[in-house]
Amino acid sequence: MARDDNRGGNRRNNRDETPEFQDRLVAINRVSKTVKGGKRFGFAALVVVGDQKGRVGFGKGKAKEVPEAIRKATEQAKRQMIRVQLREGRTLHHDMEGRHGAGKVVMRTAPEGTGIIAGGPMRAVFEMLGVKDVVSKSIGSQNPYNMIRATMDGLRKESSPRSVAQRRGKKVADILPKTTDAPRVDGEQAPVVEGA
Repeated sequence: MARDDNRGGNRRNNRDETPEFQDRLVAINRVSKTVKGGKRFGFAALVVVGDQKGRVGFGKGKAKEVPEAIRKATEQAKRQMIRVQLREGRTLHHDMEGRHGAGKVVMRTAPEGTGIIAGGPMRAVFEMLGVKDVVSKSIGSQNPYNMIRATMDGLRKESSPRSVAQRRGKKVADILPKTTDAPRVDGEQAPVVEGA
């Protein structure tokens, strides 16, 4: 009987050893408390976790040692994950703003090949989310905690054409703008004037 329990435990350990999430340490802060005998040091860690397929979360942890603070932050981040719909699996569906306290961020969609144009904490969120092309700017607070919270606030506001169509009871084709390659005259393509 004990052997079966052990086997189940091994299976659980194997599942933990193959993580589906990747994490990125954004900031680590050393804090000290002055006591009668001197100073006691502690550490606060800020970690972003994601599966690079549209899920991301962040967490913070405090402990006397750095590894323990990172572990706590990672666990909290996994509990607070959100799902974001990506266009073509590489960029955002539309431009958006996010706010938290004095922090304000602007995020814009970008054509393929642009890459991630973002500051440190925001870059970590986009990389863990799986975004490959985005242009973003942080306005206001440079505090990494506020920047990440503002970024997450903006990402929560994102809505895909499919979700909008479902909410409005329409088809996706009715919502997306209709594009034409060239102006047409009586059903024929307009002639291209050379030298114009």
